[in-house]
Amino acid sequence: MSESTEIIQELLESVGVDKNYRTESLTLLEKGESRYLRDLKLNFSSTLTSAHLSEKECALLGLTTAINNNNKPLTQYYTQYAEQQGATAADIAEAAGCASLLASNNVFYRFRHFTQKEKYTQIPARIRMQLMMKPVTGKEFFELMSLAISAVNGCEMCVNAHEDSLIKLGTTEERIFDAVRIASLVTATGKVIF
Repeated sequence: MSESTEIIQELLESVGVDKNYRTESLTLLEKGESRYLRDLKLNFSSTLTSAHLSEKECALLGLTTAINNNNKPLTQYYTQYAEQQGATAADIAEAAGCASLLASNNVFYRFRHFTQKEKYTQIPARIRMQLMMKPVTGKEFFELMSLAISAVNGCEMCVNAHEDSLIKLGTTEERIFDAVRIASLVTATGKVIF
């Protein structure tokens, strides 16, 4: 068995996917004996811990990102991991709700930002956002999930707004940075396991 095959199997087993599962991307990496596979495995495992976030928070950030990216294997993995870290059904539901709500907000506010027309800022959004008002995970952490999803979805206006809110709530830049780092690595993993 090649080293690449071994690394892929270890990664897949850690995600809870059959070790013989392959996507086209994984097959290409495997055939090419890509050195990136080792990085991918290490990067994925680094989504589970942080010096600035609890393991439960890491799990919920991974989950909301996997849901945002419509990635079934990673959604299942992070749901189980979140439960193991003490996340309640309400916490998990909120991570799912955050991904959905931010999908609409990111499209809407990106449109406003791209057009830069004053008229569009005067028309009411008419997007219900009660989930943001009293989140079960707490205002600060919901903002952190919202920032991470906005970064993944590429909404500059939302990234700036959520980052500003977090700073005003007293969140450290290291905590913010780690949330976005986790979202970026979950997204990268999802390009080869989906």
